[in-house]
Amino acid sequence: QVHVVESGGGSVQAGDSLILSCVVSGGTFRSYGMGWFRQAPGKQREFVAAISSIGVRKQYADSVKGRFTISRDNAKNTVFLQMNSLKPEDMAVYYCAARYGTERTTADDYTDWGQGTQVVVSS
Repeated sequence: QVHVVESGGGSVQAGDSLILSCVVSGGTFRSYGMGWFRQAPGKQREFVAAISSIGVRKQYADSVKGRFTISRDNAKNTVFLQMNSLKPEDMAVYYCAARYGTERTTADDYTDWGQGTQVVVSS
């Protein structure tokens, strides 16, 4: 019922920036905690960032803190991930996830997922 669609991935050089977008439909977006996760080839899916239902509270993985910013626009049912100073180790498929209520940092806590968007970072 809840549909999550990411976009904005692409190929960039180290040091560049990208903005990922995630549009949620089929539910009450302002009631959802949202998260971004990523998965590189051969690796486990890892937490990147999370944001509370109205955007007051944000959480980040240590690996991206200070470089990435999560935000949301509840009028547009959209969550964003601003990625600055990208590194080759950031290269992965990025997934947007939604859950009703408080945001979480564990993937299994989320109930609705997007299809992923690929981010390639060349050194």
